[in-house]
Amino acid sequence: MVKKNYDNIVKNKEKKKKLFAVLIDPDKFESIDVITKSESAGVDFIMVGGSILSDGSFENCIKSIKKNTSIPIVIFPGNHLQISKNADSILLLSLISGRNPDLLIGKHVIAAPLIKASHLEILSTGYMLIESGRQTAASYISNTTPIPSDKNDIAVCTAMAGEQLGFKLIYMDAGSGAQNTIPIEMIKKVSKNISIPLIIGGGIDSPKKALLACKAGADIIVVGNAIEKNTSLIGSIAKTIHSFNK
Repeated sequence: MVKKNYDNIVKNKEKKKKLFAVLIDPDKFESIDVITKSESAGVDFIMVGGSILSDGSFENCIKSIKKNTSIPIVIFPGNHLQISKNADSILLLSLISGRNPDLLIGKHVIAAPLIKASHLEILSTGYMLIESGRQTAASYISNTTPIPSDKNDIAVCTAMAGEQLGFKLIYMDAGSGAQNTIPIEMIKKVSKNISIPLIIGGGIDSPKKALLACKAGADIIVVGNAIEKNTSLIGSIAKTIHSFNK
């Protein structure tokens, strides 16, 4: 298995360069406009996944994206059925902020033979939900309580435990459509206490918020819900993140 995308993430972290990922919900993918703009803006990854899929659109979405861009496609699975050999990598998420055994290991056991057969690059990821001001689809579907946004010590220790357990990435997420982003101070403290790449998502709906997360120590910024409403944000956020790297 070629570790192309992971190696790229690690090399950029070593150079202190930030990456930008656009998250697409297959149920809401209606036009290749988001792909065209992502290509033009130099987006680093396109993530695909959703908490609920209502019409079997997952595979068709990935095929359509693959047909129209060379940007690496990374599956951000909402459940064990969201697997496709047509993608490049998969974030194998273990919800380490919660205590739901199905999302710590249960669903992974069911998906293991399918993932192995897919030959996808596996990016084992410690996934942490952070309280964002209101319940999100991720917290509801996962049946877990997010880490309180003012409990930096819990977030730090959870991320440290994830690294010690051998996860390759830590993903802190406020959830799709979050009312508030993850507090900057929490990102700073988690970033300082782990050596593996840190992904930040949820509630980022402006270049300024993306920049603040970069400055705090995020290695990859993920934006999804805001782009669904305004695809022009792809270019402005990408420009901000890439400018930070200069």
